[in-house]
Amino acid sequence: MQENKNRKYKKTGAVKPANKKKTGAVKPENKKPVNKKPANNKSTTKSVDKKPTNRSPRNNACPYQKKCGGCDYIGIPYGKQLQMKQERIEKLLLPITRQSRVKVQPIVGADHPEYYRNKVHSVFAGAKGNRILRGIYEKNSHRVVDIKGCKLEDRTADAIIEEIRNLMPSFRMKPYDEDHGVGFLRHVLVRVASSGIMVVLVTGEVTFPGKNNFVKALRKKFSEIETIVQNINNKQTSMVLGERNIILYGKGFVVDDRLGLSFRISPSAFFQINTEQTVKLYDLALQEAGLTGKETVLDAYCGTGTIGMFMASHAKQVVGVELNREATRDAYNNAKANRVKNIRFVNQDATEYLEYLASLRRESRRNVNRHEASGEKDVITSFDVLCMDPPRTGSTPRFIKAVAALQIPKVVYISCGPDTLARDLMVFTKLGYKVDRITPVDMFPQTGHVETVVLLSRKAD
Repeated sequence: MQENKNRKYKKTGAVKPANKKKTGAVKPENKKPVNKKPANNKSTTKSVDKKPTNRSPRNNACPYQKKCGGCDYIGIPYGKQLQMKQERIEKLLLPITRQSRVKVQPIVGADHPEYYRNKVHSVFAGAKGNRILRGIYEKNSHRVVDIKGCKLEDRTADAIIEEIRNLMPSFRMKPYDEDHGVGFLRHVLVRVASSGIMVVLVTGEVTFPGKNNFVKALRKKFSEIETIVQNINNKQTSMVLGERNIILYGKGFVVDDRLGLSFRISPSAFFQINTEQTVKLYDLALQEAGLTGKETVLDAYCGTGTIGMFMASHAKQVVGVELNREATRDAYNNAKANRVKNIRFVNQDATEYLEYLASLRRESRRNVNRHEASGEKDVITSFDVLCMDPPRTGSTPRFIKAVAALQIPKVVYISCGPDTLARDLMVFTKLGYKVDRITPVDMFPQTGHVETVVLLSRKAD
């Protein structure tokens, strides 16, 4: 679910299986329909996963299916979906399983495979007859598919976006025209959390006439809205979110309670979008880590620190590494709010930071006194467990080489990209690691995407 993990929300032509982050990384989420997976987000891009064959049993479960492309498996019985994903992982990782002599564990399915997305993104556009479209980009295009009632999205979030569309004419709010760079409302993001709902209005202009009345009208219909934020994005860019936020109502963030902890979520921070499956995923990661309370854990691509804080109560200490500055700030606030004192965070690219630690380790071997003389005595260079949750683009060979150089004995790899997972596992095995267990987790029902938790251990020298 965290990647370099600048997980800003990116526009795509498919429904995100996120923001995950990736939660996050920070796996923040943000791009126009492109064929490249954003390197900073577990957000949606053109799926690299296997599509259903014509022989797959289907029904007409979604009227937008042919144009949308976000739900590759919609209309296929859920049991069959799980079977297809299981076979996909088994086939893709066959060279790894043969080499390591392990079998892929049964996939962890979802109890509620519909309406599970707690983060909903909708793009706005104009159409003939002054109609306002809201939905997602048609697959492999920049045409907006007008969608209402998506079977993946939280129903309340969907209703809020529909109400915003209904309110727009009354407040003379024009949808943004990206071809000409004019108009007001570009996107709406809705996050549903334990404390309430956050609505983010992405606008092409700073000036928002009647904003107070608009806020009142929206909250009159949906009192569960806890905060409303105006995000300014007036650039010709593929990024959904701009750099500036203006709080129109509330505190500008929401709080989600999971795993016995409370997490502060800001507009661009990555956070897993399937609440129920996130609990299963993190429980599995904790189980694979096998913590006894004596270990030092490195949480790479940590996003807002969710996995690291979850593991902190079972470990001696945790170090989280995250590139996205806002996500790192949220991580610090989350740790403070939860009174987790045995965790620290580093705002840096994960690959660069691990290479830095590896260089310190090499130098300390050459000169035992150098480490303290340089003022780096508080830097931890020895870890018992690495938990890594990169974006769908995966990790990097440099990162994995640094892991090997640090001689971290145990690695828990949480992947949201099966193809890049297969690539990265091959690098790990060439650098002295063996795969002990592989378990798929269905975080995104109705789509071809699947997460996988892999336990690796360093071979004895």
